[in-house]
Amino acid sequence: MTSAAVHGMGRAELLALPAAIDLDTANRAIGLGRSKGYELARLGAYPCRVLRLGKKYRVITADLLRLLGIDATAGGAAAADAA
Repeated sequence: MTSAAVHGMGRAELLALPAAIDLDTANRAIGLGRSKGYELARLGAYPCRVLRLGKKYRVITADLLRLLGIDATAGGAAAADAA
């Protein structure tokens, strides 16, 4: 089982995400609860880049994929699989 599947989203689902996603979707991919994810975003401590757009948070999907070890440019090969 890949690390992405462990966190609640499969590789195909992750690769199908748009360029930026809402914080709840990113939390699900990483395996964070809603409260913890929003707390980390508010503190500037989220594990990947987060944009604050008005009252909403958006996570850059490329950063999320990199965090999870998924290389979207190479057809979704996971860096962890190569090791």
